[in-house]
Amino acid sequence: MVVEGESGVIVGRATKGYGLIEGLPPGRMEQHPSTWVEALEETLRMALNSSGIDPSHVKAMGVSGQQHGFVPLDDEGRVIRPAKLWNDTSTAEECKIIMESLGGRDAVIRLIGNDIPPGFTASKILWLKRHEPKNYSKLSTFLLPHDYLNYHLTGIFSMEYGDASGTALMDVKSRKWSKEVLESIDPSLEDKLPPLQPSNEPAGNLRKELASRFGLAEDTLVSAGGGDNMMGAVGTGNTKPGIVTASLGTSGTIYAHSDEPVIDPMGRIAAFCDSTDGWLPLVCTMNVTVATDLIRKLFGYSYDELEKAVTKAPVGSGGLIFLPYLNGERTPNIPDGTGVFYGLNEGTLNEQCLARAAMEGVTLGLNYGLNIMRELGIEPAEIRLTGGGARNLAWRRIAADVFNGEAVTLVADEGAAFGAALQAMWTHHMQLGERVKISDITEAFVRVDESSRLKPDGRNVETYRRLQEIQDRLSSDLRGGFEDHLRLRSML
Repeated sequence: MVVEGESGVIVGRATKGYGLIEGLPPGRMEQHPSTWVEALEETLRMALNSSGIDPSHVKAMGVSGQQHGFVPLDDEGRVIRPAKLWNDTSTAEECKIIMESLGGRDAVIRLIGNDIPPGFTASKILWLKRHEPKNYSKLSTFLLPHDYLNYHLTGIFSMEYGDASGTALMDVKSRKWSKEVLESIDPSLEDKLPPLQPSNEPAGNLRKELASRFGLAEDTLVSAGGGDNMMGAVGTGNTKPGIVTASLGTSGTIYAHSDEPVIDPMGRIAAFCDSTDGWLPLVCTMNVTVATDLIRKLFGYSYDELEKAVTKAPVGSGGLIFLPYLNGERTPNIPDGTGVFYGLNEGTLNEQCLARAAMEGVTLGLNYGLNIMRELGIEPAEIRLTGGGARNLAWRRIAADVFNGEAVTLVADEGAAFGAALQAMWTHHMQLGERVKISDITEAFVRVDESSRLKPDGRNVETYRRLQEIQDRLSSDLRGGFEDHLRLRSML
């Protein structure tokens, strides 16, 4: 995405899709970092061409990337093996090993402010050590996905506080690596860590080779960048208390800005740092549009046909409840979970109710986390929707009613990419010696689409409140059954 620095107007954009490595065992989700590099360079060229600007006028650039991915590098900076991703659940055993060695979940949360679910990076490092010792012996350092792209752009290893807080290796309260966690994995791991830095400092300048290839200036700044949720917070103007962002993408996230750490003593929400040098309490669910898209494809619907089917079913889908744990789940932490339709009968076993239940189910799953955030003192005045699901009017209506708050979308629909551009703008101003806050930039340039604003309907809110109670109880009651089912699947 190319953003004009004085107006905040998006003047160029490009996208490129790519998938996972196929044929891996269940639970393993991996990609080749070289795939990201190819996509970055292709979309950079396409976005610059579509903007019509002189590339040499670009002052700064920033990268938003998926969180938690483990990119192992050798002593020459070469990738040792494909990256294990945020949705990789094959490291559940390593999570248990680390937490047991530190005294259990409660002790871990007191130590670093976070639980250690399979998605976080720490368990991936121990997995490599236990399962691929030859590859582990080559490990010199590791980076997160956006850090690896920063390294490609600048030739410099670095990691900023926001994305680093999702590794489970850092104490989010002090913004320092936790020696106790590091030593529980490998006493020598501390020597393999990249330097930590604040979000308002650049990762470096663009490498001369790349600057020449794309016609960019050699002094082009590369900002610290951040995880997609941290950048999404910036891109949706979630840089001050009172605003909550709900991202309806392949996975789902709900997060808010805080001026101090928000730590859940039960570890149900992530106590991340953000990319403004504040904090970002966050809930992540692993199944959102992945679930609705499977239903859409099952019935051969277009996106418009899916929306029409949803609107034809009654609010609450006639009592049909969907637990959307198709890829396991992170919040609640059920790595062995599977999808469940509960309440099937002659009145609900139809395409319309199944489609609506899927959409309602994933939204209720996110609201499970939002209710926890409310318990911890976060009260949203406004919920800003982003991601592919936010384009669906029926889904926006469901979100306003399930979340029981005003829901609105953004003019810039790719919040994470837009946030990376705004952070790059902030870094540029800071390097010029200007005392500017990131919230000043987001208030000036982040615009909501008022035509999309929806207020909750009281009758629907009460229906969803009751469904939420049943879904939460059903999810809890089935935990042991999920484990039994996993054992059965391994035998079939």
